[in-house]
Amino acid sequence: MARRGNSVFGIDLGKHVFKGVLLQRKGDDRFVLTSYASREVPEEISTPEELSQQLKLLFKDLGGTAKGCAIAVSDPESLLRIIEQPNTPIDLLRNALRLNGLMVLNQECKNFVLDCALLTPEATNGATNGSATNGAATNGSTEASAPAQNGHSKSKYLVGGMLRPTVKQITDACTKSRVSADILQLAPVCSFNAFEFAYPETFAKEAFLLLDMGHLQSTVMIGSQKELVLVRSIDYGGKALTHALTADGALDANAARVMMQEGDAGMAEICRGSLARLATEVRNSIGFFEGQHEQSIHRIFVSGGLARTETILQTLSDELGLPCEIWDPLESCEVALPPEKRQALPREFVSLNVACGAAFEYLRN
Repeated sequence: MARRGNSVFGIDLGKHVFKGVLLQRKGDDRFVLTSYASREVPEEISTPEELSQQLKLLFKDLGGTAKGCAIAVSDPESLLRIIEQPNTPIDLLRNALRLNGLMVLNQECKNFVLDCALLTPEATNGATNGSATNGAATNGSTEASAPAQNGHSKSKYLVGGMLRPTVKQITDACTKSRVSADILQLAPVCSFNAFEFAYPETFAKEAFLLLDMGHLQSTVMIGSQKELVLVRSIDYGGKALTHALTADGALDANAARVMMQEGDAGMAEICRGSLARLATEVRNSIGFFEGQHEQSIHRIFVSGGLARTETILQTLSDELGLPCEIWDPLESCEVALPPEKRQALPREFVSLNVACGAAFEYLRN
């Protein structure tokens, strides 16, 4: 593998907003944020040309230059499994997935580009270095956590997959944009990696839950002492909340958000009713984890655009009986931004976790 550069664009291809960061590495432990940007995009992008145009606009907003580009994809149709297998070399497991995914995963996966990684505290960091997918996002809201084993002959592996048409569309769009995607990952693992970089003590010594609230779905990730032990996707996101607050379009979305932020009692009650479904699924995930491990979850780290609203965080805290707090993926980074972007960063960092995680993975390896 060619030596990677010391600067990178980290790109998060979300379903509603594309986000990007420009990071530079100044030494073994120094990372500097020199730009970031976000841009709303159409929910359905059907051609490489359309995707290329949106990427060009995002890179224009970012400005600057970088040696590399790492792309993360938020896609409800992506695949994740945490599986247990007899100790298997990664190359052999990749071949088994490619040739007989149905037997390994109990799911037909010929339409997916797959990759895998050994799930141990030492190997979780960054999953794999393949060019297809380093990461995970579940189909639906299926639990994906393997129980602890007393034997010594089995190991846990993370399997991530992305639909082939999606991979082709992204690679074609990058070619048209004259951008080389050095890494193509799934968004949840990028978020997990960003948390490791930002909060190494918590990552190494505690059980923790990350809740990333996206546009179409939310993702729950539970880690314990460096190891990813559970990942779920939940069919609830910002789009569902907006439909509830606007009565399916009867009220202007911006007006509804302003009313909620100003503490309107009616909007707060609608928000609580809508978020109850998400809270129930998060509570179930916590119960599943605590039932399998002798550890407890004491707080929830929240990211995504919805986390900007205090009413949403407070409602989730009340529903779950646990503090829900935003986390900063740039906690361990230096910031070298123009005054306008620096001023806006305290509001924007909550949705930059995936883009930062993709960039960290490039710079760390």
